[in-house]
This record gives sequence, structure tokens and C-alpha cells, in this order.
Amino acid sequence: MTDVAAVSRQERADDRRATARTGVQRLAMALFGWLVFLGIWTWGSSQFSGTVLPTPKTVALEMWSIVASGRFFSNFGWSLLKTVLGFVVAVLFGAPIGYLMGRSRYWRAFFHDGVTVSGTIPGLTYAVMALIIFGISMEGPVLAVALVSMPYIAINVAEGIRGVDQDLIKMSHAFGRSPRQIRRDVLVPSIVPFVFAGVRLAFAIAWKVEALTEVFGGRNGVGFEIRRSYQLFSIPGVLAWMFLFIAFMLLVERLLLLRLENRVLGWRPTER
Repeated sequence: MTDVAAVSRQERADDRRATARTGVQRLAMALFGWLVFLGIWTWGSSQFSGTVLPTPKTVALEMWSIVASGRFFSNFGWSLLKTVLGFVVAVLFGAPIGYLMGRSRYWRAFFHDGVTVSGTIPGLTYAVMALIIFGISMEGPVLAVALVSMPYIAINVAEGIRGVDQDLIKMSHAFGRSPRQIRRDVLVPSIVPFVFAGVRLAFAIAWKVEALTEVFGGRNGVGFEIRRSYQLFSIPGVLAWMFLFIAFMLLVERLLLLRLENRVLGWRPTER
């Protein structure tokens, strides 16, 4: 027993070292990619005048000025609020539709064309339509985010339901499990990975549509600030808000969505 326990501890230690080594390698490759990007950007800015492509230093100073002034937190707060509200609406409608599509071929036939078509409509169309309906208001971006996100959530939930092992369902029935227990212990754990995949994909698209809606008709938020910098012919301002937008989106995706996914799906094998 002592030898078995020692071997098990050694295997866990090896797994931790391998995971740490993989994390360091990924971080090194990410930093290398950003350094290459900055090098190309610096070379490009030297080939054109500063009004066409400002240097990374100029944009970085503009980004710091935006953060120090407090405009960063207020505008990103509004953009995040609109995105979250749109996501809530998308989940409230998309998840039940996806569940019905996955559980019944009749409901799948009923919803399939509508969900597929709504997922292929350009985000620009949703942004313009939301502005036509609500004008310059908070409801426009929320509606645009909900419309662009709902198809991805519905499709992924439906695929998760359809991918459930039917042998587990039959075994659950054989052991006298109730429909509620089957939904809680079999269906939900099976569709959670698909839901996270749909949420992460929809999140990336929804951010862009939300900002686009603000560019066309917003009174606050990131898109509004990008439009204002454009009206002032400030290329450093446009680039500064764009890179702050990218950084904020990556932080939310990596620090919130990815960690939540790893926590909920901690039972899956570690990717090497």
C-alpha cells in the first residue's frame, strides 16, 4: 500500500509539473506573438506619417490618459451592462428553444430554419434595426446583443441535448429515476460544455455588435467614444479605445468565463 501511495503522489506531482510547464510555454508564446506584433507596428509607423499610423508609444500614452481620466471605467461599465443584459435575454429565450430542439424532432423542425437564418444575419443589420426601433437609448444595444447571441446559445444547447448518451437515459429509467432527476443529473451535465462553447463564441460576437450599435447611436460606452474620436480626427484616440476594448474583452473572457468554465468542468481531463 505504501508503494502504491508513493506512486500516486509521484504521478500527481508529475501532472502538476507538466501543467505548470505547459502554462509557461503558452505564456512565452503569447508574449512572443505580442512582441512580433509591436515590432511590425513600429516598423509600419516609421514608414508612414504619425497622422496615418501613430507609434505604439503614442497610443499607449493615449490609453493611459483615458484610464487616468476615469472615462475608461464609466464607459466600459455601461458597455458591460448592456452586453450582460443582452446575454440574459438571449439565454432566457435561446436555452428553452435549444432544449426543445434537442428533445423533439418536431420542435427542431419548427425552430430550425428560424434559428439558422437568425444566426446568419450580419450583426450590422441587428445594430441598425435596434436603433430604428429604440433610437438612441440603452434598449437598442441590449436588443442587438440578444438577437445576435440567441442563435448560438440555442444551437449549442440543442447539440448538447442531442449528444447525450442514450444508454445513460435508459439506465436511469431502469433504476427508477424521475424525469427531474434525469434532467438534473444526466442532461444538464452533458449540455454544460456545449453551453460554455456557445457563450464564449456569442460573447466575442456580441461585444462587437454592442460597440457597433453605440458607434451608430449611443450616448455612452466604448462605441460612443470611438465615434467621438473619429469625429475629432484622432487616430490615436480611435486606436486607444480599440485596444482598451480588446484588453477588457480578453480579461473578461480569460479571468471570468474561462475560470468559471474550468471550475464547473473540472472533472474533464487536463489538456496537455
